[in-house]
Amino acid sequence: MINNKVNEMISLAISLKAAITNDIDDVTNANHEKLLDRNEEKLNLMKNISDSHAQLNELLANAIANGEDVDNFRDSVNSLEEHLRELYELNGKLASIVLPVKQMYKEIIDEITLKNGGSLFEVTA
Repeated sequence: MINNKVNEMISLAISLKAAITNDIDDVTNANHEKLLDRNEEKLNLMKNISDSHAQLNELLANAIANGEDVDNFRDSVNSLEEHLRELYELNGKLASIVLPVKQMYKEIIDEITLKNGGSLFEVTA
């Protein structure tokens, strides 16, 4: 049961890593529409990983309470941790690309707003 949950989480992490890798490619190539299309998928994957994490913790706690040797699961849990670490690093890479672009757009909007007397759009009649 524990190995099944770990394998499920690894599969979810691999799917999320693929989605983030695609995001990095799309940001680099300015394919913004594809980014938006993937948002719901990524949110679902993150929720599933979080839910599965809680379930895995419960399974491990039950195994310990029942006197099982949880060291039997060490390799699979270590593999899961490696996938989650890679996911964290990919997310950081995506953020390092997206945040400067966000700042650039903010600066452009601030400059336009300043030139238009505090309004983003200049309305003339």
